[in-house]
Order: sequence, then structure tokens, then C-alpha cells
Amino acid sequence: MEYGLFRHFLQERSQMAANGYTRSNSNSMHLHQLDVNNAFLHGDLDEDVYMTLPPDFGRKGETRVCKLHKSLYGLKQASRQWFIKLTTALKRANFKQSKADYSLFVRSQDGKFTTLLIYVNDVILVGNNLQDIEDTKSFLRDQFKLKDLGQLKYFLGIKVARSNKGIVLSQRKYALEILEDVGYLGAKPISFPMEQNLSLGKFDGDYISDPSSYRRLVGRLIYLTITRPDLTYAVHVLSQFMDKPRVPHQEAAYRVLRYVKQTPGQGIFLPTDSSIQLNAFCDADWARCHNTRRSVTGYCIFLGSSLISWKSKKQTTISRSSAEAEYRSMAATYCQITWLKYILQDLGIQH
Repeated sequence: MEYGLFRHFLQERSQMAANGYTRSNSNSMHLHQLDVNNAFLHGDLDEDVYMTLPPDFGRKGETRVCKLHKSLYGLKQASRQWFIKLTTALKRANFKQSKADYSLFVRSQDGKFTTLLIYVNDVILVGNNLQDIEDTKSFLRDQFKLKDLGQLKYFLGIKVARSNKGIVLSQRKYALEILEDVGYLGAKPISFPMEQNLSLGKFDGDYISDPSSYRRLVGRLIYLTITRPDLTYAVHVLSQFMDKPRVPHQEAAYRVLRYVKQTPGQGIFLPTDSSIQLNAFCDADWARCHNTRRSVTGYCIFLGSSLISWKSKKQTTISRSSAEAEYRSMAATYCQITWLKYILQDLGIQH
């Protein structure tokens, strides 16, 4: 499941409430969260799987093995079997699985609309009828051991704040943890993450002494871009040097941290009073990469006035002109729009 789906999933549910899909206002669209305990242990095995005996179990030189009746954590097919078990249960409850994203399930009957979004064992449950949501929880509780976390407030490190005006997604706590881990809580903040004409190459400067620290930092910054589109391009540049980072690359990463220090609580606001209309903007920086001469694609897609999808990525082939690079950027954007339209259709919104 892409985190972009999580963003526009919340946006579309909020928009539907504001546009009369529910009986009152946006607050009548309920957002709840569930957690499945020991999710992988619920999976059923379709084949015979054997495992060696645990250490210190049985006699010395024991040759017997154990036959598994249920999947275990660490088993290669455990995640697949768990998802099959959950999907089968939801289909029995008249949920339809989205063909655009298999982690999304929708049920619409008698004016009641309920949606589930699944990430491994974490479940977001959204609907316009509170009783229907409780019935869904009861059904799932009969099938699996659940932990009801109540209203959606914190999901995979993303804080969800809700009001009559809309929903705010932010990762303030996660941003502060990054700053604390690197020792930049007291750093002087700056107003932009990367110099406009900065050009980083694979062979600039000396190698850093601890490459793993750079990889860990950039990896955490990548996760931070879930709610920080202003960091996307800078993190895209930094992630190209994960194999052999050098001193200029590390200094550029530290500059991004100083920018994060200025606004650690910056996030995405999804208002309820905008239209349900997709608008996309794309661009390309021709031959931006000095090492490979490949161009960089950048796009952002809005649902009404809400930013729901964005990307900065090096193109897979070398464009021989700026026009060719622009067309490749447009094609990538169109693919994303097409996918979003299918998601909208599964959620009952005709675009």
C-alpha cells in the first residue's frame, strides 16, 4: 500500500462527507483504527510445511521434525497466507476488494458506506454509519483477535488531527526524533532545504567514515516525505548516493535537517470545502544528472485544493531533447492520474 493512498483516502472520505454523501456534516464520517494481534499466526497453510525442532528440544541427535498446522512468523508465505485469510473474511461480509489497490475494501448497501484500508495488521475503518462500523468490528472480532484503538489519531508515525474544517497529517514527533538522533535539536534553522544550483556528483569529495549513518539518515528522511512534499526533491538527490556517500553529500543531508528544525510540525492539510476534481502539474529538468545525463521528472496532483500525490524521480532513459523529457514527465503523471481515477471509482466517486 502506498502512503499516497492513505493521504487521498482520508481526503476523499472527508470530501464525500462535505458534499452530502452523509446525512449531516463532515464529522458524521467516522474514522476508526484497529490492530490485529499476532496477525501472521492466523494464516492457514495450503501445503505441507515442516520445521526442525527448536534448540534443546528432544534428545541429542534427534532426527524428527515438526509439521506446521498454522503459519508462523519468519515463514516466507506467512504474510501472503494472512492476507488471504483476511480477504476471504471480508468478502464474506460483502466487502468488495479494489482492483486498483488490493489493500482497499469497500462496502455500500442501504445508504451505508464502509471502507477498510489495510497495512499488514493495521486497519483503518471509515464509514458514514457508526452502527455499521461497530457491526464490522464485531464481525472481525469473531474472526481474529483485535485491539480496538478507537478514533483514528496516530497511524504508522503519522498524526491525524481532525476538525470541521478538515484533516491535518503531520510527523512532528518523528521529525524531532530524527533531529535528536543526529544531535541537531540545537542547530540553527534555515529557510530552504537545498541550494537552488547545487550539483552533487558521485565522485565529489572524500568518503565519509561511517556510511551506515548516512544511509540511516536518508532512509528516515524518505519516510518523512510522506507528509513533507517540500523535502521530496532534496531527499531524491541525497538518496542517489547511498552506496558510497561522500562528505558533500553528508553536508547536504545535514542542511535538510536544519530546514526541518525550522518547521518540524509542518504537514498536509486536507480541507472539506474543496471540489472533488483532480488537477495535475508536471515538469522535467532536462539532463539534470551530470553522471548519467538523465532527466528528472517532478509532478504534483491535487484533489480540489488538497495535495494528495507528488513525486521526484530520475527518468529511466536518456532524453535527447527537453521536449522528450517533458513528454516522459507528462506520461508518468498521466499514469498516476489514471490510477487515482480508478481509486475514486472504487470509493463511489465518479470523476
